[in-house]
Amino acid sequence: MKTKIITKSVWILSLVSLFTDIASEMLYPVTPLYLKSIGYSVVLIGIIEGFAEAVAGLSKGYFGELSDKKGVRVPFIRLGYWLSATARPLMAAFTFPAWIFGARSLDLLGKGIRTSARDAMLSDESTPQTKASVFGFHRSMDTLGAVIGPSLALLYMHYHPGSYRMMFLIAFLPGVLAGCTVLFLKEKKREPIQEKAKWPFIASFSYVKTGPPEYKKLLYGLLLFTLFNSSNAFLILKMKDSGVSDTTAIGIYIFYNLIYAAFSYPLGKLADKIGTKITFISGLILFAAVYLGMALNSSLTGFFILFFIYGLFMASTEGISRAWVSNVAAKEDTGKALGVYSGLNSILTIAASSLAGLLWYKISPQSTFFLTAIGTAFVVLYFILFIKSPARSKN
Repeated sequence: MKTKIITKSVWILSLVSLFTDIASEMLYPVTPLYLKSIGYSVVLIGIIEGFAEAVAGLSKGYFGELSDKKGVRVPFIRLGYWLSATARPLMAAFTFPAWIFGARSLDLLGKGIRTSARDAMLSDESTPQTKASVFGFHRSMDTLGAVIGPSLALLYMHYHPGSYRMMFLIAFLPGVLAGCTVLFLKEKKREPIQEKAKWPFIASFSYVKTGPPEYKKLLYGLLLFTLFNSSNAFLILKMKDSGVSDTTAIGIYIFYNLIYAAFSYPLGKLADKIGTKITFISGLILFAAVYLGMALNSSLTGFFILFFIYGLFMASTEGISRAWVSNVAAKEDTGKALGVYSGLNSILTIAASSLAGLLWYKISPQSTFFLTAIGTAFVVLYFILFIKSPARSKN
């Protein structure tokens, strides 16, 4: 009898992510504009976003380990989604810095609480032979929200330019849909880990040293790549510098997310057949090609081609990396292993973006893209030489 790959729980988690991403991606291009309109400087906006991302990153490992030790996933998932849903409209309630700072941090704290437990539940719902498919399907639905959200924002801003506060209230609706949908999620019985040890906020990150050798090798490679994988904002800035209009730039960004969403599940299924390593490395090669192309290209047609390839890169790495991590971690540590990876990935992304920005302004935009392409080539060599094959037998 053929095993069902996309279970009811996977469908629910995917729909919840779809609704949540519609809400968050509606606000992604609007939030900096809103903060600037109420008098916030670029520096202050950067501090708020950087701190909020750090809160989310650090909390992923902690709450991932906590979900392992408690033997439950659903309470963390529900709490995380509801926190984010309620935090977004709070951004528009008052404008003084402490309030904005707290609301934005609460939003990303919700992300930190839910992410590791959600990914661990996706892992629990799959087998080692179907994990890339499951994570790819979830990523596909999640990214579909990143197509719908900016499209709605673009449409709204066309008819109501400058009406930023109302956008935060509108984004509350898909957030509530996500919160209601997650209530249908059922917990599968798992035995809690009977340990008397306390759970300090950053203690889970010791798993970088104590985790299985396969996990550590993979983690080092993934984090090395993160140091070269800066924010997508630099890709958008490159289009702007080449004379592409705001509307066209957002349209190309939506096009990229559509490609990402369309190919995540098929490439996840492919990874289950040919192996996560070869699929992931192929994605890294695509990434290097995109950044090399960004350094040299200035035509609109070229940007469409590059963002098409960039969507393929994301589809062949984002969900697959999580599937790979969960396959090399011990089953009882799945939440912690995924949380440590997600948390360190979030923090190092800030460092990568800071370095990319420094190169951009101190040397040239081309230097940012060339260095990224060259660095990624070394990451590819690391995966080829030091990670012989994906371990798929521990879960």
